[in-house]
Amino acid sequence: SGCLTGTHFVLQLDVFARLLLPFCLGRYGLFQKQLTLLEEAEGGFDQFTRSYESFGAHRLSDNSMLFREWAPAAEAVFLTGDFNGWDKFSHPYKKKQFGKWELQLPPKEDNSPAVAHNSKLKVVVHTKGGERLYRISPWATYVTKPSTSVIYDWIFWDPPHPYVRKHPRPRKPCSLRIYEAHVGIASPECKVASYSNFTHNVLPRIKDLGYNCIQLMAIMEHAYYASFGYQVTSFFSASSRYGTPEELKELIDVAHSLGIMVLLDVVHSHASKNTEDGLNHFDGSDSCFFHGGARGEHPVWDSRLFNYSSWEVLRFLLSNLRWWIDEYGFDGFRFDGVTSMLYHHHGVGSGFSGNYAEYFGLHVDEDSLVYLMLANHILHMLYQDCITIAEDVSGMPTLCRPVQEGGCGFDYRLAMAIPDKWIQVRALKGGSIIITHTTNVPCALVGDKTLAFWLMDKDMYTNMSALIPMNPVIDRGVQLHKMIRLLTHGLGGEGYLNFMGNEFGHPEWLDFPRVGNSESYHYARRQFNLVDTDHLRYWQLYVFDRDMNRTEAKYGWLAAAPAYVSTKHEGDKVIIFERGDVVFVFNFHPTNSYSSYRVAVGTPGKYRIKLDSDDLEYGGHGRLDHNTDFFTEPIPFNERANSMQVDPDRPHLYTPKVTSVWD
Repeated sequence: SGCLTGTHFVLQLDVFARLLLPFCLGRYGLFQKQLTLLEEAEGGFDQFTRSYESFGAHRLSDNSMLFREWAPAAEAVFLTGDFNGWDKFSHPYKKKQFGKWELQLPPKEDNSPAVAHNSKLKVVVHTKGGERLYRISPWATYVTKPSTSVIYDWIFWDPPHPYVRKHPRPRKPCSLRIYEAHVGIASPECKVASYSNFTHNVLPRIKDLGYNCIQLMAIMEHAYYASFGYQVTSFFSASSRYGTPEELKELIDVAHSLGIMVLLDVVHSHASKNTEDGLNHFDGSDSCFFHGGARGEHPVWDSRLFNYSSWEVLRFLLSNLRWWIDEYGFDGFRFDGVTSMLYHHHGVGSGFSGNYAEYFGLHVDEDSLVYLMLANHILHMLYQDCITIAEDVSGMPTLCRPVQEGGCGFDYRLAMAIPDKWIQVRALKGGSIIITHTTNVPCALVGDKTLAFWLMDKDMYTNMSALIPMNPVIDRGVQLHKMIRLLTHGLGGEGYLNFMGNEFGHPEWLDFPRVGNSESYHYARRQFNLVDTDHLRYWQLYVFDRDMNRTEAKYGWLAAAPAYVSTKHEGDKVIIFERGDVVFVFNFHPTNSYSSYRVAVGTPGKYRIKLDSDDLEYGGHGRLDHNTDFFTEPIPFNERANSMQVDPDRPHLYTPKVTSVWD
């Protein structure tokens, strides 16, 4: 009945979805069945998702040790490491039911644990075919890569003085303003930056800019740095290349002290093919954690695909979500690769036009869908202010409806097919730009130019000084960069996401050290030093980003109803819309300014300019009088009951700039 009520609600939003009622009921039925099984077999999802407390390696309260693994295809399992002189056979696991293996070690004679903090360990798996495999536990909480090796070591992490959180979690904001960041590139230096660097040097910038949420990328350990964190090898390990687990905990705690939530970019859509330091072939079989055969291989990403119908895979992944929240203090997740999870074709070679047949049918992977429903249901039941975001390019209906309404349960959808839309509509012949409705934020993509570099290119190397007049390329690029961000912020959706560096117009492109660039870190860094150089115009773009966020914090347009676009004039290159009692007015024309321009308004009253991209402080030309009052008239215009005239003796719509936000 819960699904029926919710489904009726969804169908009221879209009467054309009535034919989909059987599919919605079916999906919810599968979810309820899985939830019931959890209750019957595991005592409920709370206990089930705490499995990280017993799997892997643990020191118990009496200093005895417990080791537990799931390796259903193994013939025998042993533990080796520093603690036993790397003896391969002295410490066998006992075989338990359902493919589980367990080993208990008493304390030493001095009552110290048998395995000390920072000890190296390996699981030795003997296969039925006679192979001997050396593996890292899938539940390992810390792994490191020695400089002399390409293979990671499993380190038993049990510090004598673990980090203790000092600050409460912030409450979920009404308006979500996300600063997407990569710890390793968060420094001007040509190296892998650290958690501590981010805590002390980047968090203050994020607070100053007015973002209330951080999305951290590439935290789950990945052997290949250039994978941007999307080829995960150890799912419970925070990447050691940036520092220790305790330093990441401090980063999150300090962010909380600043009122900033922290989301983890979680990768449950696929896993690295690595065997010695990954999940692949952990027990010697092709199907441990993953689908066997072709179904377990991603055709494009060269990675393994989880078997979401497996009970132990559900245990592993759902516990993994719980681990990052309970152990580190994360406030939620951006789920990577949701499109790949939702469909058997993984979105490869499939366009999505909005036809409902594309989202329902045999091509939908219901096992994956039910896993996502379970994940969202459990997270929101356990953590009231948890935020979940789906990275989906397909536009799956009901993705962001609550599970009890027959939806998938995400709070937000990040439409990753759209960030490059602004690249597609960048300056055209004559410097004009096509006004295009977009639902996401422009950001840098790996291997591609930043938005600012698309707009200004090599001129950024020689003409970004505020001590010299702007040439036409820099002038146009600086103004458009501000306008694009504000248009996306105001019109794009219910949340705003900015990738680190875009706030100040980071030049060049983003690329990680790899063989193709001689392992260079030159483009795998964010040049915050450009912002700190007062005479460069990067500071002007930074201040605009800050004031844009602060203006939103005051007027709350992200939490308001969708915008009403009253003017979208292709010839004039003018777009005007209202959202949250704020009027946005843009003039994108490269040469034309306008006077006597009528602006449609829904709410009558007096309006004043509150944010102006043409302000001198933001690198504009200061052509607008901010002390002017604009009074509406009861003159219907563009399907709005009221309007106001921008007269010749009042501020014009000069170009290129936005002449508002007005309130």
